[in-house]
Amino acid sequence: MKSILIISRFFYPINSPRSFRTTELAKEFARQGHAVTVLTPQSTEHLAFGREFNVEIQDLGQPKWKEIDLSGKGLGLLIKRALRRGLLMAFQYPNLEFFFSTKTALKIKKRNKEKYDLLISIATPHPIHWGVAAVWKEKDNIARTWVADCGDPFMGVENDTFQKWFYFKYIEKWFCRKVDLLSIPVESAIPAYYPEFHDKIKIIPQGFNFNDINLALYRKNEIPHFAYAGGLIPGRRDPKDFFEFLVNYPHPYKFDLYTKNVELVQSYVERSKGRMEIKEYLPRKELLYKLSKLEFVVNFENAGTKQIPSKIIDYVITQRPILNVSSSSFNKQVVEEFLYGNYENGLKIDNPEQYRIENVAKEFLKLVNS
Repeated sequence: MKSILIISRFFYPINSPRSFRTTELAKEFARQGHAVTVLTPQSTEHLAFGREFNVEIQDLGQPKWKEIDLSGKGLGLLIKRALRRGLLMAFQYPNLEFFFSTKTALKIKKRNKEKYDLLISIATPHPIHWGVAAVWKEKDNIARTWVADCGDPFMGVENDTFQKWFYFKYIEKWFCRKVDLLSIPVESAIPAYYPEFHDKIKIIPQGFNFNDINLALYRKNEIPHFAYAGGLIPGRRDPKDFFEFLVNYPHPYKFDLYTKNVELVQSYVERSKGRMEIKEYLPRKELLYKLSKLEFVVNFENAGTKQIPSKIIDYVITQRPILNVSSSSFNKQVVEEFLYGNYENGLKIDNPEQYRIENVAKEFLKLVNS
């Protein structure tokens, strides 16, 4: 049995990829008989969760630094947007608060002489990694092995409209020198990290409990019914060519959009004559059940190859064909094939078993003093 500490900003019941990463790992490590502690901002739901899954949840503290409110319109809203983006790029505000809260929490644990076999810090936000680095020494550490899990790169990120300011590279290199290992979800993301740390990188994909999902028995719908679930990024994860094709498509279909980026799709929805519909975000299990009833699901490629949307794993679980849409080279023919029920050119996922949470947890456990 191993003692495991996971530090994460996001955890159950939050509906986000990093929350799923933390939650699924904690549940699976505990299921395998390990002693699991999760350090995260506590919520009222955590008491029942901890009892059900035998996970100890400790409070990292609720964030007090608030993002700038983007209410209003006109020039005032533009100024607010610029200030909010500037503070994030220049100072990592408000995420930087987690550097201090993580550092403080670990200092208390060290004073209490708490010891773990494995410490996993989960980004985003990346200041959680920095907080661990601030207390990590060559000897007498809180854990035998520290793994920094990076769902997305920091300085090497491809799918952000603005790049971090140059001096953050020194902070990233400082933390990478200290950490034992870096876990990233895909091999193609390795170039997003500084070459001198490539020997520390381990590929560990996002993992889910395939057995915990209830799927519908698929029956063909009267008209093609498909969906997209996730965020959209202008110029990067950009749907405009696909949407423009759909609003001009002469035949009936039904396209459900589970996205918070309403402003990017609203005009197309209005032009679609009722064929497109914006849906409310759903809890993950409920969403996957609904997606499993459809003809196919849609994935919009990120710019570059360093970031792979974690929703692809969810799509694999639904057992529905995946229409992969490139933002840079729209392929009308493949879309038409899908609408006619030909899924031969759908996205193929190699070795889906690697995404089973039991296999992902084992990969992390192999890293203890590796």
